[in-house]
Amino acid sequence: DNPELHARRFGRVREAHQTETAEDYVELIADLIERQGEARVVDLSTRFGVSHATVNKVIARLNREGLVSNRKYRSLFLTDEGRALAVKCKERHRIVLDFLQCIGVPEDIAEMDAEGVEHHVSDETLTIFQSFIRKNKK
Repeated sequence: DNPELHARRFGRVREAHQTETAEDYVELIADLIERQGEARVVDLSTRFGVSHATVNKVIARLNREGLVSNRKYRSLFLTDEGRALAVKCKERHRIVLDFLQCIGVPEDIAEMDAEGVEHHVSDETLTIFQSFIRKNKK
């Protein structure tokens, strides 16, 4: 049992948890803008099942990180960096979802599981998932 390897693995998980919220938010903001032309704090609050205060706190962080722009009482907008992250997240989600369904996981379960796995899976593993999907798609 290598303690350094163990610490490195847990460090990677902690890092993934830190980026998970930002990724979920930019992905949902992009989806809302695409579907209804705008994304509002109330929409995020409803869809995530959290308070407006929680959403506002996360949005303030995303503003500082350069992923979202907004003005008080206005819709939310993704910056170029936020849009790029949303596209990357959607692609990761699609790959994980396709892989899970390809190995026989029912669609509703695969959708739920993909929500968590997409944030923690490495790029190398995603590449292998894609290869497996290409080989096994009917």
